[in-house]
Amino acid sequence: MCDICRQAPCHPSCPNAPEPEPVMRCSKCGEGLYAGDRHYEGICESCLGDMDTSEWLELFGEKMKEI
Repeated sequence: MCDICRQAPCHPSCPNAPEPEPVMRCSKCGEGLYAGDRHYEGICESCLGDMDTSEWLELFGEKMKEI
């Protein structure tokens, strides 16, 4: 039994609780994605926010066109 939370196994909010296992990893940065995290096609929300227009178009199978 844990000395802090008095539970076995530890309550998830206990500092002695083990780190949760990620459900999947971002295909762009490799960070763990957990239940409740948002993603698109395996790319985390943070990476999606950092993408430029060309990268977004490529994500949907399109490319910028030149005049």
